[in-house]
Amino acid sequence: MFAIVEAAGWPIWLLIVSSVIAVALIAERLMFLRNKTVVPPELLNQVVKELGQHGVTDTMLARLATHSPLGRIFAAGLKNVKSSPEVMKDSIEEAGRATANELERFLTTLGTIAAISPLLGLFGTVVGMIEIFGSQTAAGNTPAILAHGISVALYNTAFGLIVAVPSMIFYRHFRAKVDTLIIEMEQQAIKLVEIVHGERQG
Repeated sequence: MFAIVEAAGWPIWLLIVSSVIAVALIAERLMFLRNKTVVPPELLNQVVKELGQHGVTDTMLARLATHSPLGRIFAAGLKNVKSSPEVMKDSIEEAGRATANELERFLTTLGTIAAISPLLGLFGTVVGMIEIFGSQTAAGNTPAILAHGISVALYNTAFGLIVAVPSMIFYRHFRAKVDTLIIEMEQQAIKLVEIVHGERQG
């Protein structure tokens, strides 16, 4: 591996740093963007049951606020449980926007890495070509410098694509996942509002 890095020249380090960041972001988002973590399936039923038994309490709101993203949305709505459905929905929408921003965290960085990795590979290719042309002398080409320039060009091009393709795949996957989770949270929150105000049975 070190021999490949050495053959690829200094431009490869830009891609190595990008790949490390991309892997870290992908691992973090895979852990965070799980359905059971963001939208626990039994949370709505638990909240409705507790409302029927004890009503809205400070302890319940504090627990929901730290439970999950969906729990924070429920807590924001239940703080205004005595208000009209419109006020309750407005508070839920405000909390939902903040939660959506949290779900989208780091995705811009991952998308940027996916976009610039081929350009970094192209930059390495250009550096390699410069070394090739720089090896031209009146006596002809210097074989060692010529070979090194070709290595720099090819390795950087390949590694740029190796970093870009998985990054783009996971970026697209996470974007779709976030959209799905946001829709699910909206549906759950609407159900809660309708149940609290007697417009829907639990």
